[in-house]
Amino acid sequence: MPNLDLPILVVDDAKFSSMVVGRTLRNAGYRDVRVANNATAALELIEQRPVSVLIADWLMPEMDGLELTDQVRQQDEQNNHYTYVILLTARESVQALSQAFDRGVDDFIYKSDMTKQLIPRIFAADRMADRQNTLLRANALLIENNRELEATNIVDLETGLGNNKYGRERLNEMLRHAESRGGACAYVLCGIRNWQELKRKHPPSIMGELAVGISRRLNTLIRPIDALCRVGDNQYAIIAYFPTSDHCTTTAFRRLFDGINHKALKTTAGYISVEAGMVLCRADAEHGTPSVQDMERTAVQGLVDAYETRRFTETAPAFSENA
Repeated sequence: MPNLDLPILVVDDAKFSSMVVGRTLRNAGYRDVRVANNATAALELIEQRPVSVLIADWLMPEMDGLELTDQVRQQDEQNNHYTYVILLTARESVQALSQAFDRGVDDFIYKSDMTKQLIPRIFAADRMADRQNTLLRANALLIENNRELEATNIVDLETGLGNNKYGRERLNEMLRHAESRGGACAYVLCGIRNWQELKRKHPPSIMGELAVGISRRLNTLIRPIDALCRVGDNQYAIIAYFPTSDHCTTTAFRRLFDGINHKALKTTAGYISVEAGMVLCRADAEHGTPSVQDMERTAVQGLVDAYETRRFTETAPAFSENA
C-alpha cells in the first residue's frame, strides 16, 4: 500500500510542468504535495518542513537541479534526514546521467514519458526514503544510547576491570571510610614504563593480550577486599583500606611490584616482559582527608619519580589550595 501522506515537493520554473506533476500526484491520492517555482523557494520550504521526495527540473535559472541537490544534501546532513531526489530531464545520454548520479541524484524521469513514469517512480522513492530515514533514526538512537552508556559505564571493556570512573568512586569511598573509622587509605598507581616502546613493536591485538595479562596478574596479587582498576592505557590503580596506618606501606604491596617486573607475560607472540613503575599515595584522617583529585595528582607526579628511579616509591598527598 502506498503512503498517501508521503511529503513531496515539486520544483519547476515552468508553471505548466509543475502543475501537471502536481495534478498527477494528487489524482493518484497523494495529499501532501507542495510546489515551488524555483530552487531558492524550494530550499525555504524544505527548511520549514523536510520532504521525503523532491521532484525537480534539471534545467532551471539561477540554480539548476544539480545545484539544488547539493544544497538539499547539506540540509539532510544537518538534519539527519534523507531526501529522495528525482530529476525531470530531457537529457538521455549516459554521460549526463552519470554526472547527475555522482552529484547525489537518486533517479530520473524523462519528460517525454513523464505521466507514465511518475507514479511507479514515486512508489519506489517512498520505499527507499522510508528505509533510509528509518536507518538514520535507528543510528541516531544507537549513538545516543552509546553516549549514555559511556557516561554511566564503570567497566574497562578490554580488561573487564573497573575503569577510571569506577576507580574515583571507590577512592572516594575509601577516603570517607578512613576519615570516619580511622586507619589509612592507599592509592597505588602502577604504570608500564615501556608501554609505548612495546606498542611500536607489537600490533593492537598483542597489546590487548598484554593489557589483559597485566590485569590478571595484578588481580591474583591483591587482597580480595582491594579494588583494582585500569585508569589509563598503561596505568592501573589499586585502592585499599588499612585499619592501622602503620601497615599501609610499600611493603604491603611489594608482591605486586615484583610480580609484574620479574616475570614475563605470555601472549600469542611469545613471552613479553614489562617494566612497571609503582607509587603508593597514602592518606589518613590524622593528617587530614585529601580530595580524590589530590590523591590522583600526587600519585601521577610520584609515578614520574618511580619511572626515573625504577623503584617502588611512596608519597603523601599534596592538598590543593581550595581544599
